[in-house]
Amino acid sequence: MRFLVYLIAGIAGGVLGGMGMGGGTVLIPILTVFCGVPQHLAQSVNLLSFLPMAAISLRIHKNNGLLDTKGILWMILPATVLSVLGGVFVQNISGGALRAGFGVFLCVLSLYQFATGIRSMLPKRKKAADN
Repeated sequence: MRFLVYLIAGIAGGVLGGMGMGGGTVLIPILTVFCGVPQHLAQSVNLLSFLPMAAISLRIHKNNGLLDTKGILWMILPATVLSVLGGVFVQNISGGALRAGFGVFLCVLSLYQFATGIRSMLPKRKKAADN
């Protein structure tokens, strides 16, 4: 049964990660809540599983002409440095604090996504210059 939960977690994380949503938003809660994996380990597994998902997704998006590489170096360098620093920083944070921080992040993200969805459904206002 545990294998099935891990398999479902991997599939859900992979599908969402491939769509660009971020598989960790599903994978980490599934691992911690349903599988009893400690928060630090769940986040480590998420980061490790991200590498092949990102490589495959990049290839697919590139083949579909959806990859914009302008300014990519200015994104890769700070992201790499800050990822390493973040990994070093969280080693000294308790699992409970890390779990709470991740929960707050997910709540803020969901509120943002909700607001974005509502705004996209509202009719567009005409600018004063259009009148």
